[in-house]
Amino acid sequence: MSTRTATPQDWFQAARPHTWANAFAPVVAGSGAAALIDAFSPGRSALALIVSWALIVGVNYANDYSDGIRGTDEDRTGPVRLTGARLTEPHKVKQAAFLAFGVAGVAGIVLSLLSAWWLILVGAACILAAWFYTGGKNPYGYRGLGEVAVFVFFGLVAVLGTQFTQAGRVTWAGLACAVAIGSMSSAVNLVNNLRDIPTDKEAGKITLAVRLGDTNTRRLWVVLASLPLVLSVALAIYTWWALAALIAAPLLVKAARPVVSQAQGKALIPVLGNTGRAMLVWAVVTAVALAFG
Repeated sequence: MSTRTATPQDWFQAARPHTWANAFAPVVAGSGAAALIDAFSPGRSALALIVSWALIVGVNYANDYSDGIRGTDEDRTGPVRLTGARLTEPHKVKQAAFLAFGVAGVAGIVLSLLSAWWLILVGAACILAAWFYTGGKNPYGYRGLGEVAVFVFFGLVAVLGTQFTQAGRVTWAGLACAVAIGSMSSAVNLVNNLRDIPTDKEAGKITLAVRLGDTNTRRLWVVLASLPLVLSVALAIYTWWALAALIAAPLLVKAARPVVSQAQGKALIPVLGNTGRAMLVWAVVTAVALAFG
């Protein structure tokens, strides 16, 4: 039982700012894909950014709450969790999650009404997916589907949704960006679960990393982290400046070192930040290349 209460810094860290690149990168990349066809809208891009950021904050608080009340966070090597460490009442963490989902919902409704009303249904699906990742009686994150959901919602839906709300359509360039961002987002989630394999096994949390095992999880991570570099070459069909995104390669190599060197536990934590930074660099450079190249 903790002898202290949660501080503002604890709440900030529980929102897991090192994962926010997963929210920013898809909007940047999707806006770049819209700019490629002269359809970039700063206002709609800003709304998409609010939706994506609020969703990832919400899912992080939701995971903190749901994992905490199940007891799967009581022995972890990552950042301290509010619920698992008993720093605050669980219902407060749940309220924080739903507040973030509410912000995402309001911004999403406005964005949908500006573009296509049926996107409200897509937004609702995103919020439900965020909650049931670890929430509810049968969370899909405990069945090895977390990385699939991240790829779909923070890759395909976020990037293509951003492009569609600005351009009214999606393109092959947008799809390439969506796959690249989805792959890196999934890599962030995968290495987080790689780090927690021992404790997740003990707690009965069957993530994809637990299903694949240590060695195969590391191999999959390398594939996911490498795919954006391949797609940079593919995007050179539209503009040779897309190759400038290969500047993210050194960051990905730095992120890969602990993974391929069989690092365990806390030694894998830097991989999260380095992969996130590589994703953001790739997204920004690619967006600029598509917009102005």
